[in-house]
This record gives sequence, structure tokens and C-alpha cells, in this order.
Amino acid sequence: MTDHPDVVTICSDLIAIDTSNYGKAGSKGELAAAEYVAGLLRGAGYDPEIIESEPTRANVVLRVPGADRSLPGLLVHGHLDVVPAEPERWTVAPFEGRVADGYVWGRGATDMKDMVAMMLATLLRWAADATGPRRDVVFAFVADEEEDGALGAEWLVRNRPELFAGVTAAVGESGGRPVPVRAPDGTVRRFYPIAVAERGSLHMRVRATGTEGHGSRPNPDNPVVHLVTGLARISAHRWPLALTPPVRRLLDTAVRTLGLDADLSSDEGVEAVLDRIGPLREYVEPSLRCSTNVTVLDAGYKFNVVPGEAHAEIDVRSLPGAEDEQLAVIDELLGPSVTRSFLSYRPAIGAGWDNAWYDAMAASVLRHDPDGVIVPFCMGGGTDAKPFAELGMAGFGFAPLGEDPDGRTPAGMHGVDERVPIASLRSGLDVLDDFLRTV
Repeated sequence: MTDHPDVVTICSDLIAIDTSNYGKAGSKGELAAAEYVAGLLRGAGYDPEIIESEPTRANVVLRVPGADRSLPGLLVHGHLDVVPAEPERWTVAPFEGRVADGYVWGRGATDMKDMVAMMLATLLRWAADATGPRRDVVFAFVADEEEDGALGAEWLVRNRPELFAGVTAAVGESGGRPVPVRAPDGTVRRFYPIAVAERGSLHMRVRATGTEGHGSRPNPDNPVVHLVTGLARISAHRWPLALTPPVRRLLDTAVRTLGLDADLSSDEGVEAVLDRIGPLREYVEPSLRCSTNVTVLDAGYKFNVVPGEAHAEIDVRSLPGAEDEQLAVIDELLGPSVTRSFLSYRPAIGAGWDNAWYDAMAASVLRHDPDGVIVPFCMGGGTDAKPFAELGMAGFGFAPLGEDPDGRTPAGMHGVDERVPIASLRSGLDVLDDFLRTV
């Protein structure tokens, strides 16, 4: 059997392929990354398929037959694209793939070329060991997640659904990573959040209309004023706190495990707990409420002309089951002169934790860290789990990493100096391999 690169080398190689996704301005490098992935797999004896949704926008899909093909199949998905980086702000070159100081550095190190590298390293292990999974496992390396997935996961779901025949669950980014929290007695407990739900992603464009006219004359029907007034109301609105089932389960478990004296029956009590659960807060706070953030403004073309319309875009996130109510409130806040349309509409999804898939993920983590505490959570953002849910798949966030013995942690996602600890990457591979073989 030919020697294959290890998970650290694969992660470094992937980072060195610049796959920046510029949204409407297009992407780069996705085909080169897909060819790298397919080349590794073919070298190990697999037969992956490269699928271009558009020229250079490439996905790779591989089905590995299981020992018992009567079992429901599992999908493991990871995206090849990354958000752009500003090299002048980094202390290392973002697309060098540098391995130094106990880290793999570069754009995508934590989102999510680390997981893609672990997926590939798992497959190379299986080839070297002449082994494989219990059930069919489909591996999908997809494009365009950092925009909206229209040329990646969504395109595959709409155009090639046969690739996922018999698959009933999907595992993707986020979750399965250790979160150390210090209890009041000084002991440190390691929590491993696994995503079992995602807030809805309801990205919208809003349009205000009014009366066009000369900028020097009074104009009570100015669409720019209608728009910014509505957006100000939206920005000032405080969405109510709500404990969805996975959030409550996480908080209940954290309070019990850490020995906290807490009251989760009031907003004040919940917010007080957030200050006492350390970095676990990041897994709770974004999913306590619906949210609306104005992200784009577009109005006018000349300083002395009142335009006939004005536009904005809003990033809207909904808690599971709250979409209709949230949209009604948004309409009221925007006012009668502003209408809306969806740039994308992906309602919240939820797989829950009372199922064999979650139990198998938890068991794999605990085999490698018996003292770990497994908790479910609801992702504040969104992933490719949403389009795959259209095919009936229960979606989970499980991209495991282990604890670094020297205290290094992943850092820099969507920011500067993105990096993943080498030790965490290697131990995460062991957990992922364990899970995919045994589930």
C-alpha cells in the first residue's frame, strides 16, 4: 500500500489551496481543492466523483459501502471553500498552510479544512487497514457553503439526490470539541457540545418606496427615511429569550455538573448563569433569542435627488418554530412603506438528542475521554445541514477535536491568524474514525 500523508499534512495542503469564496463576486480554487481530494482518494483505491455545478465550482462525492447495507446510511459533509482573508492583518500568510508552534495555521484551519482533513485521513486509514464502516457512509466535500450553498450542498440535493439514497442522517461542522469549564470548587470539567439543531436562516432584502424629487424641497414621502426608520426599529428591538429543548438540556447539565446554584425560570436567572459557565457561554448565548442584523444598505444616486426607492439586506435568524411569529414582528417594525423578499429561506432544523446517532457520537467521545460531559446545543448560525434536511436527513454538528495537552485551543475562525492545534487534530481524527466505523 502506498504511503499516504497524515492528517496534519492534508490539512496544511488544503489550506495552501486558496478557496476564498467572495459571494456574488465568485470563488476561486474550489476545483483545485476538489482535484486534490479526489487524487488522494483515487490513490488509495477509491472511485470518487467530481461534480461541477458550474465551471470551477466543484464538489466531490464518494459512497463507501458498509458491512450491513440494510442499515440506514450516513452522510459526512465538509465544505472546501473559505471566507476571504486580509493578509496584511495576519502574522502568518493565510494560505501558506504553515505548521509551527503546535498549530496548523491558515484560513480554513478551523472552518473547516480541519474536518475535511480528518474525513480524508479516515478514508486513507480504512484503505490501508482494508476495513470500513458498518453501514454505507457517503462522504461529500462541497463548494459554496460560505455563501449559501447554492452551488454546493443545495445544488447536489436538487440535482443529484440519488447520491444520497438510503441516507437518513448527516454529520457536519461544529460540535464534538472539548470546552473546559472551571467549577466553583476549582475542578475543571470538559464539556463536548454536539449540535442537534440550528436556528433558521431567513436572509431578506427589504425595499422602501416613496416619492422621487428634488433634494432641496420638503418630501414627507422620502423612501430613504422610511427605510432607515424601519431599520432603526428593527435594530433596537429586543427579541424575547426562549429556552429551546437543546439549550435547556445543555444548561441543566452544566448547572448540575458544575454544582451551580441557578434559577433557569427567569430571563435574569438564565443570563446570570451565562457569566458562570465560561467558554460554554458561546454555545448558548447565540441561540437564546431570534435575531436581526442589518448588513447591507443601498439608496440614492445623487446628493440632490430624493430617490424613488431604497434597499437593505437583513440577516434574520429564527429559533426553531418561531419563524412565523418573527416575520410578523419584522413586518410591523419595518412599517407600511417597506416590503420584503427572501434572498434565502431556510427554516430552523432539529434532530434532537434522544436517538442512536447522538448516542453513537457521545460513545465515541467518551471512549477517548471517559471524564467528558456530552451536551446537545442549538447552533446560532447555519450549515449545509439545512439543504440536506430537505432529503429527510437528521442533521448533527460533529467535527471532533481532542484537548491539546499544553492548553492550545482553536482560534481565529473568520478572523485573523486562524489556527488549529496539531494534537487536537490528531486526536479528533481518532474520534471521527471510531464513530464512523462503529455507528
